[in-house]
Amino acid sequence: MVEFEFWWILVIPFFFGLGWIAARIDIKQIISESTDFPAAYFKGVHYLITNQYDKATDSFTAAVKANDNSMETHFALGSLLRRTGQIDKAISLHLELLENREMSIGQQESVKAELAQDYFKAGLYDRSEELLLSLTKDSYEQFKHNTLLEIYVTEREWKKAVSMAEQLEKISGVSLRKEISHYYCEMAVSMILSKNMNDASKFLLRAIDEHKNCVRANILLGDIHEGKGMIDEAVSYWRKIEYQKPEYLGLVASKIINSYQAQNKINEGLSILSRYYDLYNLKTLLNVLYEAVISNEGPKSAEKIARNELIQRPSLLALDQLFQALAINKNTQIDNIELIQQTIKNSISIRRFYVCNSCGFKAKQFHWQCPACNSWESLPSEPKDVALDEIT
Repeated sequence: MVEFEFWWILVIPFFFGLGWIAARIDIKQIISESTDFPAAYFKGVHYLITNQYDKATDSFTAAVKANDNSMETHFALGSLLRRTGQIDKAISLHLELLENREMSIGQQESVKAELAQDYFKAGLYDRSEELLLSLTKDSYEQFKHNTLLEIYVTEREWKKAVSMAEQLEKISGVSLRKEISHYYCEMAVSMILSKNMNDASKFLLRAIDEHKNCVRANILLGDIHEGKGMIDEAVSYWRKIEYQKPEYLGLVASKIINSYQAQNKINEGLSILSRYYDLYNLKTLLNVLYEAVISNEGPKSAEKIARNELIQRPSLLALDQLFQALAINKNTQIDNIELIQQTIKNSISIRRFYVCNSCGFKAKQFHWQCPACNSWESLPSEPKDVALDEIT
């Protein structure tokens, strides 16, 4: 049996007293920190939650004046000024902090990070880059690389973008192979514009090495070979898209059919497009196939394609194609057929858009990079019908 030690009785109250004192210190600390924020700060938070940004800005400005020593209040105000487009005021606020206040190195880096965001939003990319490169704290590494990558992409400095993306991959653990492949494609486009096809081809092959499903690289490689008169090689590159992302075949359908037509192999080209359409049911393929058939085999064959499509998948597009074939066929009599067809065409042109999967931006033509949010391959390969009330 273990003997009871009476000195334990004296120790228990001692530790209880230490706990009570620690709790009192914590409570006092919390109260002290909460009173550092003036009432205007909490009003500003309320206005932010209720999306009253003008009132929130006024409240945070008043909070800064009431307690000029609070860095958190300054940062909250600066972030709000950026959000509401008052970039010049945000820049002035953060510059004043850097120039007129003694701060620790950590605080200085925090202000520089805020100021770098201000400059970025203002389009002053050189100043933003300079500040970002000066940040040394590990906690800012991913933010720094992300923002620098945005700067290099915006300024179309593709080699720097590749380098920064590779560093960001190591830091974040997130793959950026797709984005890097597009950076190489952009370098290739520059070379193509400069008539330097050899370097352009090297960049495109590198793009495929980086991302095996880089459809854009195979499209451009096909274009380069077509320009050299190497038609078979060009078609070979375009047909590789079926094994990458077949939904993008519509982007090269007209290129393929024109190449076969130039070689007097139109039937072979039509056969390939027919197979693609049967397998993947892309409206762009239907358009190209229909136009090729009506040009080479006449309105009767085109009418058959349109009728079959209208039966299987009713759409305004198929109806328009049917009326077009009927209008060309002189033996068919339908009153006001041209008027009907024009009405259908107008409806189709109003409603069909490429809609960005990231931000919802609507484009009348395909873009590899969304013009609104700058995401790569976020627009679908095929336009879709958009309800009239969704079009702005």
